[in-house]
Amino acid sequence: MTQLSVARTLDHCTVLGPGSRAVVWVQGCPLRCTGCVAAETLPFDGGTARDVPELADWLGGLDGIEGVTFSGGEPFSQAGALAELLDAVRERRPDFGAMAYSGFRHEALRRGGPDHHALLDRLDLLVDGPYIAARHGSLRWRGSDNQRLIPLSDRYRRVLAEPDTTAGIELSVNADTSLSWAGVPPVPGFRQGLEEQLAARGFALRVETRRGR
Repeated sequence: MTQLSVARTLDHCTVLGPGSRAVVWVQGCPLRCTGCVAAETLPFDGGTARDVPELADWLGGLDGIEGVTFSGGEPFSQAGALAELLDAVRERRPDFGAMAYSGFRHEALRRGGPDHHALLDRLDLLVDGPYIAARHGSLRWRGSDNQRLIPLSDRYRRVLAEPDTTAGIELSVNADTSLSWAGVPPVPGFRQGLEEQLAARGFALRVETRRGR
């Protein structure tokens, strides 16, 4: 049975792609972008092994979402399993949307192997390129202005005409009183500053973010 190494999941999110969507952060990334805000997702020996059918059942059973965003970590390091996941979900929900982040350029991914092609062919929207701290910008779903928002189907092509401004971040307090957040920080140094301010007030940050590539 195919498995994915997963850093975390989120049922509903409105700041990592169009509409309300689920998010799967995969574990493991071969890149080491300076300023990465989720360094805990970089090692390949971390995360939790999740069966693809289990994740498909979870995604397929969620109400009020129109699709999923894959982040990480580097989704294309597990491209074959993610493509299989999308196929399984779309057996139940044929119109289920899919977006992914990658630290690699689209052109490089197209030169990749069959697994890369399989995932690209199933995506509707791609954010590509590494995070470059010196080019940080307050942009829609992206951390730096070298990154591109690339429609791979007609589903989300309309978003290219919408204002290219930050979608912000979402914060929530968990049952154990820890704080979690998701999104692309609109300012550099967000994570360090947030952790310092929370620590000064006696709060612990549960790191649940996509990396700010």
